[in-house]
Amino acid sequence: MKFISWNVNGLRAVAGKGFAEAFKALDADFFCLQETKLQQGQIDLEFEGYESWWNYADKKGYSGTCIYSRVPVLGASYGLGADEHDREGRVITLELPDLYLVNVYTPNSQDGLRRLDYRMRWEDAFRGYLGGLAAKKGVVVCGDMNVAHEEIDLKNPATNHFNAGFTDEERGKMTELLASGFCDSWRSQHPDEAKYSWWSYRMRARERNVGWRIDYFLVSDSLRGRIVSTEIHNEVFGSDHCPVELVLE
Repeated sequence: MKFISWNVNGLRAVAGKGFAEAFKALDADFFCLQETKLQQGQIDLEFEGYESWWNYADKKGYSGTCIYSRVPVLGASYGLGADEHDREGRVITLELPDLYLVNVYTPNSQDGLRRLDYRMRWEDAFRGYLGGLAAKKGVVVCGDMNVAHEEIDLKNPATNHFNAGFTDEERGKMTELLASGFCDSWRSQHPDEAKYSWWSYRMRARERNVGWRIDYFLVSDSLRGRIVSTEIHNEVFGSDHCPVELVLE
């Protein structure tokens, strides 16, 4: 099975920048999107052979997730089951016979870390949610998790140590999540490679490859032996993020 995850930073915008062509070229069984920035009925973008699931934020033009699948699923659910965390369209879970697929757009701690306290509550709730799923069957988690876990995961770690996405608190929560029974699929296969999935729009960051790896596929330890390959498609444009890929046997 081939999985793709992509923060499109506005699906209506990227739809005019070759999204359909990239979708077809990447040829995934599951195509997970974050930051769709849509409300229901604002776009008609379906693909032959695929079913889609959408989770919209209450706030217009903000957040939102989507999954396209050409594989039949047993069911779908939305959010974490907690009102505090389920108003921004950040989580979709699909159940397959042998695993759960969770698409997530983790809250950004924002400038001045003004949302860091909320982010910490989110992280604990999300880890607990995944733990409940993993007690039943294997779990694949994908999405923009808004953290560069290790120094190798961003170009300039020293100057970003206290910035959103690279604080000790955020990195620590990723460490806790991995320790709870998950594997960072890209890092497990590429232990020493620096490759990025997000670049600021400022100062020609993408052109200079001054980026961060904040988009992930995590797999529960029970699925680790099924990892065939991982990829970061930094040749694909249209958003400030690029698609990331996981193939499971």
